Amino acid sequence: MSHAVSPLAPKSYPDMPAIDGVRMATAEAGIKYRNRTDVLLMVFDEPASVAGVFTRSRCPSAPVDFCRANLAAGTARAVVVNSGNANAFTGRKGREATALTAQSAAAAVGCATSEVFLASTGVIGEPLDATKFAGVLGDMNGRAAGDFWLDAARAIMTTDTYPKVATRTAEIGGVTVAINGIAKGAGMIAPDMATMLSFVVTDADIPAPVLQDLLARGVGPSFNAVTVDSDTSTSDTLLLFATGAARRRGQASVASTADAEAFATALNDLLRDLALQVVRDGEGARKMIAVTVTGAESDASAKRIALSIANSPLVKTAVAGEDANWGRVVMAVGKAGEPADRDRLKIWFGDVRVAVDGERDPSYSEDATSNVMKQQDIPVRVDLGLGQGAATVWTCDLTKEYVEINGDYRS
Repeated sequence: MSHAVSPLAPKSYPDMPAIDGVRMATAEAGIKYRNRTDVLLMVFDEPASVAGVFTRSRCPSAPVDFCRANLAAGTARAVVVNSGNANAFTGRKGREATALTAQSAAAAVGCATSEVFLASTGVIGEPLDATKFAGVLGDMNGRAAGDFWLDAARAIMTTDTYPKVATRTAEIGGVTVAINGIAKGAGMIAPDMATMLSFVVTDADIPAPVLQDLLARGVGPSFNAVTVDSDTSTSDTLLLFATGAARRRGQASVASTADAEAFATALNDLLRDLALQVVRDGEGARKMIAVTVTGAESDASAKRIALSIANSPLVKTAVAGEDANWGRVVMAVGKAGEPADRDRLKIWFGDVRVAVDGERDPSYSEDATSNVMKQQDIPVRVDLGLGQGAATVWTCDLTKEYVEINGDYRS
């Protein structure tokens, strides 16, 4: 079932340059979808260093287990991603499917299975027929090309209505390096890293331990600060690869996170860009909501309260109906289980203060607030008046279409 492109979709896509050291190809393996690409192969002709963060779900998919095991060695030569089947809750058959896929990829690329990384997205609980990969991966390796990012992003979509891509540059020791990323995700999105599938590649020369540190720091204010529906996927995977090709342009290898400060800034900006694209494609979404909490006892407390607001179906449906129902924000603050003082609470919708000192703002204007609610991007701000803690999270509204999409997801 296809859905109209989200009204919050980007108006144009960035020009995605080829990244030296990685090639990609897509194919139609017929996993679930007909007449659309559903498998992506990324090939690193020279070993790339790799970092990853994964779902915190206690019921992870077989590919997540497989990637975690291979991550320790820190080296990648191939990535295989499929859409249409998550290969999650598939037991022994799931492990056999990852093993067969890895063997097929290793044979196609000419590497060890320990240098292969896998990700799957789609329906949970249905066995994945990995024999469908065996026939296409060799051909894909033969025709894989560097300037293939947008097509790669399309191949990993499920209920997404548009492909998600981003690109940045940074300087390391006077040498310019590039960073490209793709992501997929529209539903079953909640901030408990990682919240979807995302693959990021740079031509920088950065060893795996430093890369892992950079990625772990970068997910907090990006992928771990977005929520569509409060549901953490079984399959969430974010992998970052460094091909090292910039060595040939004179880049000295990065020895510590401090050496990579400019790179970290660009990486974090790219991760945030991709994360917000995921929220803007939330299933059935018509509006984007930025929830900022200030004046909390700590940043962690602020984030928990912000998530309580962002994940509230009542807040999200009020936004969908363009109803400035700030009482629902009060409810969400109160239920969060975090320190809050009713009589110090202040709430804004956009620039309009709707509540102050534990009651409706004396100068409250329904017209001014209604104008804010008609916008596509709606800032909601809460000041608790207790301390210095602050956090921002992003979510979308909850519409009838979300129920329709998920009510017939398997049909």
